[in-house]
Amino acid sequence: MGHDTTLSKRINDLLWSQDAAPMPRWKTTLIWGGRLVYAIARDLTQGNLSLHAMSLVYTTLLSLVPLLAVSFSVLKGFGVHNQVEPLLTNALAPLGESGREITAQLISFVDNMQVGVLGSVGLAMLLYTVVSLIQKIEGAFNYAWRVTEVRPLGQRFTQYLSVLTIGPVLFFSALGISASLGSNTFVQSVMHLAPMGTLIEIASVLAPYVMISLTFAFVYVFVPNTRVQVTSALIGALLAGLLWEVIGDVFATFMAGSTRYTAIYSSLAILVLFMIWVYLGWLILLIGTSVAFYHQHPEFLTTGSREIRLSNRLRERLALSIAAEIAHRHLNGAPPWDCEQLSKEAQLPSLNIRYVLNMLEDAGYIVRTLSANPETPGFVLAQAPEGIGLMELLERVRSYEERQSGFRGMPPAPGMQRLEASLESARAKALEGVTLKDLAMGLTSPPDSSAP
Repeated sequence: MGHDTTLSKRINDLLWSQDAAPMPRWKTTLIWGGRLVYAIARDLTQGNLSLHAMSLVYTTLLSLVPLLAVSFSVLKGFGVHNQVEPLLTNALAPLGESGREITAQLISFVDNMQVGVLGSVGLAMLLYTVVSLIQKIEGAFNYAWRVTEVRPLGQRFTQYLSVLTIGPVLFFSALGISASLGSNTFVQSVMHLAPMGTLIEIASVLAPYVMISLTFAFVYVFVPNTRVQVTSALIGALLAGLLWEVIGDVFATFMAGSTRYTAIYSSLAILVLFMIWVYLGWLILLIGTSVAFYHQHPEFLTTGSREIRLSNRLRERLALSIAAEIAHRHLNGAPPWDCEQLSKEAQLPSLNIRYVLNMLEDAGYIVRTLSANPETPGFVLAQAPEGIGLMELLERVRSYEERQSGFRGMPPAPGMQRLEASLESARAKALEGVTLKDLAMGLTSPPDSSAP
């Protein structure tokens, strides 16, 4: 126990006790790389990423055949439905002969599924299982991206419908194009040339990695209920694609010597190994989206904790600072702040900024404005800054949780009441007549030289 504590303290001292900004570039890169590895390992062991991956295994088993049936029916209309079986074979290749057997069974189930026999209730259940899978995927990605808001029902329906229709068509069409390059007459004619033949061989080796990485990038951009930068999504997808290829080879090697598991589990061995591979696949996908998140929000790597919890003093300071910044732009006629801008200005995660904005909005001091992107609304004052007393604002901030939960605790003892009254009196005297306008004007005014 003491050894673990000492090791944890050494890691914290190495990664977070020193400021990486003034260091040489190579050392800064090493420190941030170490922080990233630590954050991913922490989210896997202490967070719920592995739990989400386990949950997705169950949902995948429940909805895999209906999902393939819906995708198959859509792809059949575009004439590319024959690509379903090769894709499944490639995805389950690490399972060896068992993967080909599972693929044959799944395709057989899809071929034998008749929508007319299912009826309206059966069709509704089929669609429900497919939509529930996408909902669980979105929930897992929102957890990785620290997103608490869910999409509106109408928006979720249209986006899920586009995933089930447009997504398979684009993906399988791209696979068909990449697969047909090898049999193309022009490609075969130039393969005899020394440099072109080598390049084409390299391209054929890299093609599966590039295709799976692009697929992951599409999922990372589209699924989370937040704005994901394409660069961050590509970085996470490239790492996830590399893990997919490496772990796939390792798992295939493990499958080659898995005769003892077949002896133990008998006919259930295929199902057990299939579930393990599905779990690893989802875990790889979630690791990639975590890398994309930390690349887009490096402020979450400034501490060893998954969430940055502010003390009461820092929360009060942050609330006053945000209110003053919003009031300052109001007085200068500048465009309103949004959450992302305030996050960069304060060098704090957007989760903390969003909490303070919700607190000020709930108290009636600020309101949201309509913008081109509804995900990033601006915030403006709901009343004139000279009418907002700092004493009142500070009191609203300090009692926010009390008003939210309705719990006020046990009545204080007489001695505690006198102490609280004395503190409140001193605070009220210090802030008497001071308004939010005064605080906002002080952001740019020079300091008073006569002040002590």
